[in-house]
Amino acid sequence: MKKRRYGVLALNSPYVLWSAIFIIVPLFIVGYYSFVDANGNFSVDNFIEIFKRKDYLNPMLRALWYSVVATVIALLISYPFAYFLSKQCGMSQRIQMALIMVPMLTNLVIRTYSWANILEYNGLINKFLGLFGIEPLTMMGTSGAVIFGMVYNYLPYMILPIYTVMSKIDPSLLEAAEDLGCNGWNKLRRVIIPLSLPGVISGITMVFVPSISTFYISQKLSDEKLIGDVIYNEMQEYHNFNMGASLSFVLMVFIFASMLIMNKLSDEDGGVVL
Repeated sequence: MKKRRYGVLALNSPYVLWSAIFIIVPLFIVGYYSFVDANGNFSVDNFIEIFKRKDYLNPMLRALWYSVVATVIALLISYPFAYFLSKQCGMSQRIQMALIMVPMLTNLVIRTYSWANILEYNGLINKFLGLFGIEPLTMMGTSGAVIFGMVYNYLPYMILPIYTVMSKIDPSLLEAAEDLGCNGWNKLRRVIIPLSLPGVISGITMVFVPSISTFYISQKLSDEKLIGDVIYNEMQEYHNFNMGASLSFVLMVFIFASMLIMNKLSDEDGGVVL
């Protein structure tokens, strides 16, 4: 038993070391700078200032709203796509999966910069619309452009977990539902949706978390600042590490709270509490 225990400890030690260096230590540093002032004295003034100043609070609320909208849109697009993808087989499924994965092989910066060129006033979309005599549309610098950038960049993270769960649904359950008199809508509502909710919850988490903390997408596609942009400016331009750490700490607490809510919806067996 002791040898087995030491063997398990040896196998887990790289993960524990990795977590300590790259997760626990950075979190400790962020927490430390959040609760001290520039002189190293304990202070909560930064947190008070965050909720008093509109130039801090508004970007946080704006990031929350944009990330919620982007997550909902990604879910509405991904759910039917993942369902039909799970029903495909052979070459068709592999091709569609490759189309989902290929954009992820390109850096987010390159993808976002490319869309900035496409959406600009003289970009490809407006040039195409001009062929039909349609006046150029103002797409860059709008909230819609930022939400579109979030959806485009994080859509695969919504599709893949939903597809993975749906592909594991036993077809015999659907056949049993049909034998019991369920039509297509009732099969979807009573069988498919409840069984696929673990994938939906995972997808929501994987899209919402990077969306609310993003900064490059908003920098390239809009002039509106999100909380990620404010943190970036505090750190890089103003060198106000204490305020930047405090903003990061508030955002981190909010993300952890959101993840706890998502985990509460799932039971220990990976099912969903309805």
